[in-house]
Amino acid sequence: MSQTQIQDQITKNLKGFSPDIFATTLRADFRFAPINVMILLIIFVIGLAVHLRLNEFSYYAVAICLGSAVVFPLLLRVFQVWEAAIALGTLDGLIAYLHLRPDSGIILITIVLAMLLAPSIQIAYQWEKAVVLRFGKFKGLRKSGLFVLMPVIDKVAEFVDQRIRVSDFSAETTLTKDTVPVSVDAIAFWMVWEAQKAVLEVEKFKDAVVLSAQTALRNAIGKHDLADLLSQRDRLGEEIQNVLDEKTNAWGITTQAVEIRDIIIPKGLEDAMSRQAQAERERQSRIILGTAETEIAEKFAAASEHYKDNPVALHLRAMNMVYEGLRQKGSMIIVPSSAVETMGLGALGGLTAFDRQTLAPLESDEVADKKINEDEN
Repeated sequence: MSQTQIQDQITKNLKGFSPDIFATTLRADFRFAPINVMILLIIFVIGLAVHLRLNEFSYYAVAICLGSAVVFPLLLRVFQVWEAAIALGTLDGLIAYLHLRPDSGIILITIVLAMLLAPSIQIAYQWEKAVVLRFGKFKGLRKSGLFVLMPVIDKVAEFVDQRIRVSDFSAETTLTKDTVPVSVDAIAFWMVWEAQKAVLEVEKFKDAVVLSAQTALRNAIGKHDLADLLSQRDRLGEEIQNVLDEKTNAWGITTQAVEIRDIIIPKGLEDAMSRQAQAERERQSRIILGTAETEIAEKFAAASEHYKDNPVALHLRAMNMVYEGLRQKGSMIIVPSSAVETMGLGALGGLTAFDRQTLAPLESDEVADKKINEDEN
């Protein structure tokens, strides 16, 4: 493995590091929270005050108490196990005994009390339950609030969050029933309703839920065609939810819902489906146009029955059509010769032309007189 790969691996491992990471794994025996820090500081302050009251002032006593009050919370915050408390307490006690004997009794008692009592006071948040083990066996569940651990022999296996959680999972390049490769992204809403089962019967129940959901998603994809996946996402989510809930109920976990977020299909297939949809729309539009033409023809046929024995009505309809054409399209219109004869359009056209020729000179004379009057004014 190259140096670059080693650095990338170290960066990946440290990326999600936080002081609380040990409190949510099986490596932690307790949670060293701010209340534990406060208890430890109070014990050291009281011990130092009693020591200085009963013995002569000593810089070693002040340095040991203040140094322990600063260093121990930091180390116990990282190494939240009884081994760390015992080791630190023993080392600090030896240092105090060597520098303060024979007046080291109060400081030694202070160190022992601080190392044993400070981690023993635990607090669980409103949404949590603590799974407590004693001598490695299940002792009980502790609800939200303060509770006490027996030093060294008790440990909190895990603080279980009982709120609804959201986990995303995916199935990449999975074949559908009609052998189409798809990539599906989904999310699952689940919660722990029995903390004892979730912690004691499953090593890592969070990973187990996600991996089970991913497997159920792949199985569901293989049972359905692509068209079903695209059009019936809700039914697919319900199917996955039922399969996942049946498996996780034995772990004290219930799956409330599974939602399909995205279905990604190959680009070529996407283009082909788009062309198919366009062709289908074109076919529908032509069918609608043909249906409209058929209906129009039927209406015309029905109208011809009324005009066949009523020439006056046909004459009025023709004149109305000519009028509409002249009014909207201009003064030029082409009509059959038979219409000209029946409607007298020739005489009408002659009268219209005569009126234009007669009125044109009069209008020009009026314009000329108006211009002369304007010039005189």
